[in-house]
Amino acid sequence: MMLETMLLQAAVAGLEISKVGAAIGAGLAVIGAGFGIGKIGASAMEAIARQPEASGNIRTSMIIVAALIEGVALLAVVVCLLVFFL
Repeated sequence: MMLETMLLQAAVAGLEISKVGAAIGAGLAVIGAGFGIGKIGASAMEAIARQPEASGNIRTSMIIVAALIEGVALLAVVVCLLVFFL
C-alpha cells in the first residue's frame, strides 16, 4: 500500500519509474547489509561466549564475512546510483 502510494506520487511528479526503483533498490541494499552485519556480530558474540578459546578465529571470520557483505552492498548502491543518474 505504501509502495503503491509512493510510486503514484513519483508518477505525478514526473519522475521516471527507473529512478524511483533505483532509489528503493539502494535503500534496500543498505538495510539488508546492516541487518546481515548485525546478525553476524550477534552470532559471533554468542559463539565467543560459548567458546572463549576460539575467539581469535571467530573474530577473524566475522570481520572477513562483514567485509564481503559490505562490499556487495557498496556494489549494489553504486549500480543503483548509476541507474539513477544515467
